[in-house]
Amino acid sequence: MKVMFYATFREIIGRREVEVHGVRTVRELVDYLAEHYTPEIKKQLLGTPRVGPDKPIDGMVLVNGHNVLHLKGLDTELNEDDVVHIFPPAGGG
Repeated sequence: MKVMFYATFREIIGRREVEVHGVRTVRELVDYLAEHYTPEIKKQLLGTPRVGPDKPIDGMVLVNGHNVLHLKGLDTELNEDDVVHIFPPAGGG
């Protein structure tokens, strides 16, 4: 699958996009990225104070244009032909 990174996540990973194979869920994808690129990506997505039962991911992860928070969260299933976009949290007001 193609995984694309934006803003600070692009800086953390050091690439605009990567190809990933052999992962079945968003949780496995985050673990894969932490192991093969940098643990910082997992820390930023899953290890901040804003993460909790109602918000399992800090930032936005889209699978084929659909926010995983409206699917199965970290347990959202992935396929080899999916396109995943990973955005850092955005602020504003």
